[in-house]
Amino acid sequence: MTLDLRHYFHADLGEIRQTLIDVHADAYADQMDDPFHQRFPWFVDHWGGNSGFACIIAWDGSEPAGFAYGAPSAPGREWWRDYIGEEPADPSTFSLSELMVRPRWRKSGVADQLHTGLLSSRDEALSVLLVDMTHPRVQALYESWQYRKVGERQPFPDSPVYAVMLRRIAADSELPPTFAASE
Repeated sequence: MTLDLRHYFHADLGEIRQTLIDVHADAYADQMDDPFHQRFPWFVDHWGGNSGFACIIAWDGSEPAGFAYGAPSAPGREWWRDYIGEEPADPSTFSLSELMVRPRWRKSGVADQLHTGLLSSRDEALSVLLVDMTHPRVQALYESWQYRKVGERQPFPDSPVYAVMLRRIAADSELPPTFAASE
């Protein structure tokens, strides 16, 4: 499937905000009565408010098929360090906050295109993300992209418990010894 992958940044949030919210509402249509999912606009504003915010949207003509976004972690504040024994020489991290594909485009390679497109432009050594523990197939997908589970975390009292997953972005990036041993 050939899609138009467009990159957006902090200054573009006003232009793409509603698109992100609409894609989320379609992707989670059966769960929109959950207060945690209803707060998604807050998460868009929170992440989009970061000056390093980066987003990629896959367009199928004029239809958004999905998106991925995140932002760099503040140096020295990489929260995933709590889950490893020794930090890597370069702990710079891109936090992948959301990767979402609308139902009509699922199982067509869109998620892989979004993930690859977003991370290919990053300078950070590592990428970290959270995966809902009740979605083992999603976790397996990220593992196929070289992420490894390093712990579990529930960031909000009403959020799911997530697997904390970490991977190298660049092939020459070092991973912590305790993490590398699990590869």
